[in-house]
Amino acid sequence: MKYHSLLPLSALAAFSVLTLLIHMDVIPSGEILLSQLQGMLLGQESLANDLSETSSAGRSLSDISVSSALLLLLIILLESIVYLGFYFPGQFFAVVLVVLADPSWLDMLVLTVVMVAAATLGSLINYGLGYYCVGGKPVGREPETGMKDDFSLRNLLLAMLHTNALAFYMFNQGAERHPVRVVFLAGLINLPYYLLLIAGTTLLSRQVMYVAETPQVLLMFLLLWLVVALWLDKRKISHHGSV
Repeated sequence: MKYHSLLPLSALAAFSVLTLLIHMDVIPSGEILLSQLQGMLLGQESLANDLSETSSAGRSLSDISVSSALLLLLIILLESIVYLGFYFPGQFFAVVLVVLADPSWLDMLVLTVVMVAAATLGSLINYGLGYYCVGGKPVGREPETGMKDDFSLRNLLLAMLHTNALAFYMFNQGAERHPVRVVFLAGLINLPYYLLLIAGTTLLSRQVMYVAETPQVLLMFLLLWLVVALWLDKRKISHHGSV
């Protein structure tokens, strides 16, 4: 019998180990690494801009540089990958980049496409990890043919409330051999989400996103997920016992 609580337990264990190693100064925090990467890339970009000043005045069609776009893609991709997302507060740093860029509406569209591309690539990686690492033939069972039933749109929308939730959802979709089109559907739904995120953080404060990236919020999410999974396991065990 497959237990729903195995995945949240493994996530909670990974989160606890990473948090402990960071507090013991065994490894640097993901925030520090991203800060160093941001400073390095943006510093090189600033130097390049100083060496290649143009005589044209005013803003260009899009002021988002290739370095900023690649940095944003890398940050969101790292946070989107299962388990790794506990280490990197990607969306918070994405918001910092957006605030520093002072984007125009065209810049916001460019940033949205970059962030959605990174999140979709991360979801595809998670789906593949679940499909090939967990979704293989279990011991003592015959191999299954074809894909399983379609995914639930309601569950997908709930998972998209947080990047880490979406990562584990896609991992589970791959493990359950659900259709891969769920990855691209999530990408389409992410388009308006990230556009609103960028527009909102440009107008409001970046501290709002920082609250959502704190370890306490992630821990509450994991504990809630574990409680729900344990309840589902209890219901499944009761059902099998009554049959």
